[in-house]
Amino acid sequence: MSPLLHHHPPNNDSFTNIVSGFNWESSKKKGGWYNFLIKSIPEIAASGITHVWLPPPSHSASSEGYLPGRLYDLDASQYGTQDELKTLIKEFHSIGIQCVADIVINHRTAERQDSDGRWNIFEGGTPDDRLDWDHSCICIDDITKSGDTTTNSGGTGNPDTGADFNGAPDIDHLNTRVQRELSDWMNWLKTEIGFDGWRFDFARGYSPDITKLYMGNTRPDFAVGEIWNPLSYGSDGKPNYDQDGHRRELMEWVKAVGGSATAFDFTTKGILQAALVEGELWRLKDSNGGPPGMIGLMPENAVTFVDNHDTGSTEKRWPFPSDKVMQGYVYILTHPGIPSIFYDHFFDWGLKEEISNLTMIRIRNGIKASSTVRILASDPDLYVAAIDDKIIAKIGTRYDVGNVVPTTFKIATSGNNYAVWEKQ
Repeated sequence: MSPLLHHHPPNNDSFTNIVSGFNWESSKKKGGWYNFLIKSIPEIAASGITHVWLPPPSHSASSEGYLPGRLYDLDASQYGTQDELKTLIKEFHSIGIQCVADIVINHRTAERQDSDGRWNIFEGGTPDDRLDWDHSCICIDDITKSGDTTTNSGGTGNPDTGADFNGAPDIDHLNTRVQRELSDWMNWLKTEIGFDGWRFDFARGYSPDITKLYMGNTRPDFAVGEIWNPLSYGSDGKPNYDQDGHRRELMEWVKAVGGSATAFDFTTKGILQAALVEGELWRLKDSNGGPPGMIGLMPENAVTFVDNHDTGSTEKRWPFPSDKVMQGYVYILTHPGIPSIFYDHFFDWGLKEEISNLTMIRIRNGIKASSTVRILASDPDLYVAAIDDKIIAKIGTRYDVGNVVPTTFKIATSGNNYAVWEKQ
């Protein structure tokens, strides 16, 4: 077992900085993604990264890993072999970086059809019957869609406890065998493969009580859930100023899971990119004078991000404006919450030095998930905030910040429409 696998609740307020170690195209990398990523470890370590989020490790009907089938079969992954993954994780551990597995358990693809031609016979990927399920482990109300075709997988389990996923059978997480065998598999990912924590994919697909159960059974050092719901929009097509309901939904999920997990702060992402696109930086101050995203309510459990493999990359389902990405990083890397850096931005966009400057400022000044924010300006073209009264961050097109920044602060880094000062 890895020496990093301490059996204690996660301490989300210690300095944590995540990098996503893949994008939507990584599974196509010649020679294997694991073998490629291992060469980048020195650069990742030099930038103050504490956790790397790795792609789904198992056999999958899709090369990206998000339609998993034989969960124990890691050699069939398009990212590389089980041994290559173990070597990669061992290298990360050798320099103190923890590895987070992408856990896709809401749905699962079957190995073969039953006697009625329905895809509901599952294979676990071992010689024994672990994870060898049938229709009894599929939700009774499951519907699978492919284009205009809708099929019933013949599930006879309990009704789904969350949102439906149309791409593969939704698994019945109220089934005690499912709970036991998925928990065993996740613990195997810890003890045999070396993973330290989890990113729960499509976590709104099952009840937070289920996530709480898996958290208790596997006790990860770190966990984050993907609860991606749309913001509320006005008749003008823009996000509403008040997104309190959206961020409270994230906060309530964290509480229901037991408080030790975190959630991706989709509220902050949505407000931040809308504010920058529209030139409406007043959006970055809520009616109480604080940050308007989840970081304004429960920052120690909020994972902030600019983009990920879904929202950005070649998927571009909700991309941050490309010419404003660095202003996005200035915000998340100076503010409370747990910042997550996207692989593409760090390695492929030529932003590694600018991003690293920000992570070093964060570390140097002891900025943590629970740090306090004092917003000094929130005009359409200017946002300025002091964090822990140790650093001041500015984004927006206005160059002149007036006398907002005290003379006791000295410029630490700057770029296109952004600047950060440190207290002397």
